[in-house]
Amino acid sequence: MNDMLARHLDWFAGLSPATLAQIDRVYAADASFRDPFHHLRGRTAIQEVYARMFRTLTQPRFVIGEVVQQGNTAFVNWDFCFALHGRQLQIHGGTLLRLDDAGLIREHRDYWDAAEGVYEQLPLLGWLLRCLKRRMA
Repeated sequence: MNDMLARHLDWFAGLSPATLAQIDRVYAADASFRDPFHHLRGRTAIQEVYARMFRTLTQPRFVIGEVVQQGNTAFVNWDFCFALHGRQLQIHGGTLLRLDDAGLIREHRDYWDAAEGVYEQLPLLGWLLRCLKRRMA
């Protein structure tokens, strides 16, 4: 893993409201960000997603797992741990990162199961989704 990618992953692992101000050291100004709920462009929009995460969740943190890198492209497995309404939750996922020539993230694409990670945690909808999953299995 190259030094720039290692620094970016350290930033994600230690992300906090205070370190969010250093986003310009991690993302290119016109970076794209995509996950099951967002499709954004620009560092400011990405920063707002993380800021909202800190406003709505308790103790959110990323635990970085396996990293596979080839050139300026990397795939990172992670666990996102947080509390919501007093419940401890964890989402397992992966991120495709593409770095620009300066080593900044120009493309960030998250892959994770929104049904399992979010919707199944809701009382009525979660019950319905778990039933559907069992029937389809």
